Amino acid sequence: MRKAESQTGQIELSGEQFTYRLRTSARARRITLRLAPRDGSLQVTVPHGVTQRQVVAFLESQSGWIARRRAALPGPIPFADGTSLPILGQTHCIRHCPEARRGVWMEEGYLNVSGPHAHLPRRVEDFLHRHAREQLNERARRLCGQLPPQARPLGRVSVRDTTSRWGSCSSDGNLSFSWRLIFAPEQVFDYVVAHEVAHLVHLDHSRAFWQLVANLQDDIKTPRVWLRREGSSLLRYGARS
Repeated sequence: MRKAESQTGQIELSGEQFTYRLRTSARARRITLRLAPRDGSLQVTVPHGVTQRQVVAFLESQSGWIARRRAALPGPIPFADGTSLPILGQTHCIRHCPEARRGVWMEEGYLNVSGPHAHLPRRVEDFLHRHAREQLNERARRLCGQLPPQARPLGRVSVRDTTSRWGSCSSDGNLSFSWRLIFAPEQVFDYVVAHEVAHLVHLDHSRAFWQLVANLQDDIKTPRVWLRREGSSLLRYGARS
């Protein structure tokens, strides 16, 4: 089976310029369209053999739906003084402390940020990257102690700014996660860790895989439903003001 191929393009619909990502997949049986929740860009998946003219015609036929969905998208949430952030289920308000010399630190209900105001968004994001990576690494290594002997050794644990996958596990045991999971409830955060750690034993989604995930975390249905319904909200955080 041929691998999926992707490319990007531009199209004008109702006087507005849109960026779209075109993905050609052997598994696709028809043209499908979705809006990226973070920036409203278009993501189009098509079967092999679909021409560019057909893609353009399809997008033009969907211009009304696109306009309605774009209008309904929630606004971005910038990292700014006074913004409230959910960090592993606990609300922390960003508080600018320009005279302090501690970098960024958390305390009861606050995420404190020192230094010039212009550096605040980047400092917050850098801190949350580190915090997410530390928590993911700690929890993944703890769960590895519950795996059967045939599990592959855990390699690196890294974070990225992915929008289509919350986590992944490579065949050599490296785990990668979206750093934006730090904004999810702790149960959801732990579920994604358990899901990827289970791939150290089963690189598939077989019945044995799901049984292992359930052994690593008691309730896997609730976080799966939350991610399906609310996961796109995690992409709103961090837009520059």
